Amino acid sequence: MKKFFKVTDLPDVLKLSGRFPTTGVSTIPVHECPGRILAGDVSCDADLPDFSRSTMDGHAVCAASTFGASQGAPAFLSLGGSVSMGEAPDFSIRPGEAAKIPTGGMLPEGADSVSMVEHSEAVGEGAVEVFKAVAPGDHVILKGEDFKKGETVLSKGARLRPVDAGLLAAFGKETVRVYEKPAVAIVSTGDEIVPPGNAPTLGQIRDINTHTLAGMVLESGGVPRIMGIVPDSFSDIQKICLKALEESDMALISGGSSVGARDHTLDAIASIPGSEILVHGVSISPGKPTILAAAGEKPFWGLPGHVTSAMVVFDRLVRPFLERMAGLSPRFKKETRIFATLSRNISSAQGRTDYVRVRLREEGGEMFADPVLGKSGLIRTMIKADGLIEIGINTEGLEKGARVAATPL
Repeated sequence: MKKFFKVTDLPDVLKLSGRFPTTGVSTIPVHECPGRILAGDVSCDADLPDFSRSTMDGHAVCAASTFGASQGAPAFLSLGGSVSMGEAPDFSIRPGEAAKIPTGGMLPEGADSVSMVEHSEAVGEGAVEVFKAVAPGDHVILKGEDFKKGETVLSKGARLRPVDAGLLAAFGKETVRVYEKPAVAIVSTGDEIVPPGNAPTLGQIRDINTHTLAGMVLESGGVPRIMGIVPDSFSDIQKICLKALEESDMALISGGSSVGARDHTLDAIASIPGSEILVHGVSISPGKPTILAAAGEKPFWGLPGHVTSAMVVFDRLVRPFLERMAGLSPRFKKETRIFATLSRNISSAQGRTDYVRVRLREEGGEMFADPVLGKSGLIRTMIKADGLIEIGINTEGLEKGARVAATPL
């Protein structure tokens, strides 16, 4: 008879992510970088902008020349020139002078602000009246006001956004070094599992886990490698485990992680040369019969076969490992929480962390969390749910009216 697993607490499992290295680094075009993890700090090699420029159409002036200007007593300034777009002005502005300037034009020397065109009026060909005073810095972006030369603008381990791609382009970067996306092998086991395109006979079910897990891998920044379905056979599972490790940075095998007579996943993983079983059993519900092994420098997960359990384990355990392997720094990891009022009592057993599916709804300007209860083999509970709430390991349930923090699904 197989020995029953000994559970490990969730925080202790998460600490094991430090055993596994990040992926390699590659250089990609800047326009392809959003969503990728930056592999090194990026510093400014020049001021941005590298010249002071106007943010309005109008007149470049020395602000002091406009002090006290109003509709009844405008400031009278002589025109000292006109700024052309894309060119550096070859003249300077002295007190009492102004120069026509377009939006984006470079401020001539001596100017420290811009009077908007609607606040001025030409007086003949060589002068302009300004009807509203400006302060130094009004309607201009000064040299280096955005970023100073030498400043770190993007940090290693950050998940890049479209705006970051624009920033890199602003500094003349056409490529950027990012961590490679981890390849994740996905295997489903079970004599009763058939592909989605097959019509199941009595006693068979279609493969759900492969496709839900593949989607979760994509959302987490990995690349799914679908390895197919294997029967409940030690030799077949062992063979697919070896193949999965050859073709991936991380492997997930769903089903067969418990201790029944047909559960061969643990033995198959343990038989891999150089493997070490780190965890068999986690103190969470759903998802208790979870396996984590180290196969060399690669994590190998044995997930429960029930679809809800597999998805919860991925969300709470596998995703943090995958993001760390992808190079995401903890300082840039953001988990959205939606605070709501629990609409009914929920019971829980001490000694485990419970994850309860909830549907979120707004009523009377307040957010409520309605528990979606059901067995872990039912995908319906995940379809109907908007998020998960956590009941701590030392808590005996939550009462109606309690404030809870839901993690969106």
